[in-house]
Amino acid sequence: MKKIIYILLTFLFFHYVDAQRAYGQFNQSAIENRIRPDSLKTGLLALNLYNFNYVRNYEYFGLFQDGYTLYGTQLEPQLVYYAHPNLALVAGAYIRKDFGKSGIYDAKPLFSLKYQKKDLRLIFGSLEGNIHHRYIEPLYDFERKISTPIEYGTQLVLEKERLFLDAWIAWQKMIYPASTEKEEIVGGLSTETVLSDQDGWKLSIPAQFMAYHQGGQIDLLKDKPLTTLANAAAGFKIHKTYDSPFLKVLFTDNYIAGFKDFSPTKQLPYQQGYGLWLNAGASTRAGTLMLSYWAGNRFISIKGMPLYQSVSKTVFDKGFTENKRNILMIRYAWQKELLPNLYLDIRLEPHLDLSHSGTNKIEFSNSFFLTYKEDIRLFKVK
Repeated sequence: MKKIIYILLTFLFFHYVDAQRAYGQFNQSAIENRIRPDSLKTGLLALNLYNFNYVRNYEYFGLFQDGYTLYGTQLEPQLVYYAHPNLALVAGAYIRKDFGKSGIYDAKPLFSLKYQKKDLRLIFGSLEGNIHHRYIEPLYDFERKISTPIEYGTQLVLEKERLFLDAWIAWQKMIYPASTEKEEIVGGLSTETVLSDQDGWKLSIPAQFMAYHQGGQIDLLKDKPLTTLANAAAGFKIHKTYDSPFLKVLFTDNYIAGFKDFSPTKQLPYQQGYGLWLNAGASTRAGTLMLSYWAGNRFISIKGMPLYQSVSKTVFDKGFTENKRNILMIRYAWQKELLPNLYLDIRLEPHLDLSHSGTNKIEFSNSFFLTYKEDIRLFKVK
């Protein structure tokens, strides 16, 4: 605990005035699936049905992220027992099917206990993870909603009118005595505080932190050094809401992001780095259009999108480094509820890599998501 507190405090002050950063993200609410206790459903057994269908295509040819396509469907049927006005017990399964590949790609059990008291929720088991944490993409890659969406651990979520807080810890790999692997644990904090909200103007301060540790005391890998990494981000968001048939919101979301290696034995090419994430855009009846700019310097992320990092993770250029990364993006999303409980999300995200190792050509990713989610009442247990 002392080590985690030390890392957090150190990171909050680390390079505080070294750079300026920013943040922007599309609305993910239609893709989120949050199950919560409900006093009106006490004693009820219900089926929470969640189906996420995806096509995410990367037409990338640079040195930092591979070009490929993810195409398939995910199904999460979960039985929910509302045991108490403040308590829900959940049991179900996660199933992923990738098209073009025989059989099921992945299947996992889902168990969770959810306790809620007013605006505070405690979750133990399968978490409201991935995009639910609301991290910026340089810290948490959206693709993880497809590739690794399930997190097990403990989570505390506070949602008030002017405050959102998500504190969580997830056990990625536990070990038993004489294990040939190291244990892995990751956790973090994501908050947003609204400072002002009046006359259509909204000013908020987001702050995010994530730490990763690989170690353990009962494995056989005594010669393998421990690893402790941290990412953090903070900034400001200004949104102006309009009462107009076409224009809904004008916004600018700006973040400073950072990286630091706290490992006793340094193994990575960089020990610390930072990045600037600037965004400005408009939400209209015709969709959301956003201009984004990333300027990174020796930045490494625990779970972030590879495109923004200074160390390559591609198949053929893995380990290639570039101190400074500069990326300009124009992003567009069209999101609509087609039917009750059925949501369509189409995204087009071209970018230009301005770094010297870039292709100097416009590359892009495009996504097509179709999400269905519904709570089906089964019967009263008592």
